[in-house]
Formats: sequence, C-alpha cells, structure tokens
Amino acid sequence: MVRILPMRKVLFIGEEERAVIRALQGDIPICERPFQVIGERLGIPEERLISIVQRMKDSGIIRRFGATLRHQQVGYRANAMSAWRVPPGKVEEVGRILAALPQVTHCYEREVSVEWPYNIYAMIHCKDEKACEEIARRISRRTGINDYLLLFSSHENKKESMQYF
Repeated sequence: MVRILPMRKVLFIGEEERAVIRALQGDIPICERPFQVIGERLGIPEERLISIVQRMKDSGIIRRFGATLRHQQVGYRANAMSAWRVPPGKVEEVGRILAALPQVTHCYEREVSVEWPYNIYAMIHCKDEKACEEIARRISRRTGINDYLLLFSSHENKKESMQYF
C-alpha cells in the first residue's frame, strides 16, 4: 500500500530576506525608529523593511518578534515566577488583572496536574523580594485567590538572541 503524504509548504528565503534576518537577529537600536535605522544600514527605506518583516511573519518564516528586557540594568533585582491556583471560571479575569500590572511579564495559563495544581503563571519584577511579595499579596486580595507560590530567580542562565545566518 502506498500512502500519499500532504505536501509541505516550501518557504523561499532570498538574499534580501537573509539580510533582514541578519539585521534583526541581534540587538536592535534603542531609539524612536529602530526600523528606520536598520533600513538605512541595509540600504532600504523603513517602509520596505517593515513590509519585508510583515511578509515573512505572515508566511511563517518569522513566527514572532520580541524584545528582551535586561531587568537588572534598569534596577529590578528581584524576579519571582508566581504560580496561581485559579478556578476555571476565573482564569480569564485573573489573567487580565495580572497581565495589566506594570511589574508583570510572561503571564500565561498552563494545564494542571495532580502533583502541581497551579494553572496561571506570571513573572513579577521588582526592586527587591519584599516588593514582589507585596505585589503578590495585593493581587491575592484583588482577585480573591489565596493559593499561590512565589519562585524567586537565583541567577540568570541565558539571554541571547538566536543566530541563524
């Protein structure tokens, strides 16, 4: 018996796309118009660069575009991954409250297990551990969720951009 598999979508990356990926895979300029600066380095207008990036994102060549905050360099010395045990009917509400806080990043839901009943996670960044603990207490009072843990970072292992070309 011969089984015919579905065709995979083949994505073409030309030299222009490779140049754009090379320019974006490291640190981007910290300025008001980073795509304008990168475009100038590549010899293309800002609008063209944005169009190329959007096309690569739409086609799946680029899955996401993100920034990394080097929180120690801006004065945040304490980081706590907060894990919350939230009833299913309150997940959306609690998630929105957490995600709206300026001290919170990386807010997401995960499936629970028998060994680990926590389903909402949010990274809290503050000047010190006591401030993280106070933020968590305020979240708890506001949401009515009292079952939570704070897991503090002891050190940072890796924070580097991928290098493809």
